[in-house]
Amino acid sequence: MSMTNLAQPDVTIFLDHAGVIRRAALSPAIHGEALDAWVGRPWTETVEELGSEGLQSLVDDARDSGVSAFRQVNQIFPSGLRLPIEYTAVRLGGDAGLVAIGRSLQAVTELQTRLVEAQQTMERDYWKLREVETRYRLLFGSSSDAVILLRVNGLAIQDVNPAASRVLGGSTGAHRPLVGKDFSGELVDGERDVFHAMLQRLDDQGSAPGILLHLGAERAAWMVRASRLASEAGSLYLLQLTATRELSTPRQSADGGVADVLIERLPDGFVVTDRGGLIRWVNPAFLDLVQMPTSGGVLQQSLGRWLDRPGADMGVLLTTIARLGVVRPFLTSLRGDLGAETEVEISAAGDLDSDPTSIGILFRDVGRRLPRRDNDERLGGRLTALTGRIGKGPLRALVDEAVSVLEQHYIEEALDLTRGNRTATADLLGLSRQSLYVKLKRYGMDQDTITDPGHRP
Repeated sequence: MSMTNLAQPDVTIFLDHAGVIRRAALSPAIHGEALDAWVGRPWTETVEELGSEGLQSLVDDARDSGVSAFRQVNQIFPSGLRLPIEYTAVRLGGDAGLVAIGRSLQAVTELQTRLVEAQQTMERDYWKLREVETRYRLLFGSSSDAVILLRVNGLAIQDVNPAASRVLGGSTGAHRPLVGKDFSGELVDGERDVFHAMLQRLDDQGSAPGILLHLGAERAAWMVRASRLASEAGSLYLLQLTATRELSTPRQSADGGVADVLIERLPDGFVVTDRGGLIRWVNPAFLDLVQMPTSGGVLQQSLGRWLDRPGADMGVLLTTIARLGVVRPFLTSLRGDLGAETEVEISAAGDLDSDPTSIGILFRDVGRRLPRRDNDERLGGRLTALTGRIGKGPLRALVDEAVSVLEQHYIEEALDLTRGNRTATADLLGLSRQSLYVKLKRYGMDQDTITDPGHRP
């Protein structure tokens, strides 16, 4: 079942103090169920046996303290339908009994299933990584790319291949004397802090843009990118060195290459694809995001290979570009070849207003942005405050207030998920945009700073 309307509870059950159902109602999201068979039965008999004890505790808490905590159970409907429902209960006062309000967690369950599948995929990737590690020695020595392995603690050189040995000034056949030396001692004084800052960002965020270092006796300029590598010897830094003359070869533009150089040095990933999503060009920052050492491993590959939802996200991207020529920022994740997952914000543009032949895509790492986590605490406080209204108004008014509190809570949650986008919020809640505006005004939220790129006055 899809999330058609999060602005109202999916299940509302009125109980006596013993937990026996007096009456129940469903939202339109759950249709085709007649709940008359529940009336007169203990609520605990309408859920799976494993959840009945927790449900009884929920009833006891609501009866004794006025409001209960949230509990999740598998609700069994008269037709035999089973849905995961999260309930909370509120005491209504006097002999009015209790009201239990629940929302369907089926969408959450589907996400958890996807998480389990992703974990299994990561487990398979781990064993693939071990297989790659066993073949490392054969490839390491024959690689034409300069590669250096550093110990994380102390930055001592663990190993270098012949190409890197030539860069640092050693002989091709005797690169072992470099092993054990402090790599920082190979750097120019003014570049040590830059190098350490790159490693610190790599440790904190899992990736870092490449930097320019001057190495060897001649202090030639090299573009250096770093990644983390697990091995039997412990955690290592893997440095890949690319001569700047190689980087400058493909730069051809009307302004003498300045634009390409700037894009290549961007800390955000940048990719150029054809209309079908095949990669034509990437900058080093994107290679870091997808944990690829060189561009040769990504060119002519589908961008969807590294997207968290290849079919869905690539479909949205290519369809929107073909129709409008641009894509406004939206969130997704990139999955690196070594298992790292990075939350990114994508924006893109084509070379034509519609049906472009080339597409430029920018990936910004937003994984360190912290979402708001205080809505659940506020909801608990609002529901607790309702207990003070018991006896001061009719039952219907108390129920309406409880429903309004939950409705406002779910609207706030949806606004958080869409980062304040009203159009996307209305779609997520299953409301028209006008209905959402009415509810925002009702709860005094219409003056908040909320974006609405889809609205046209």
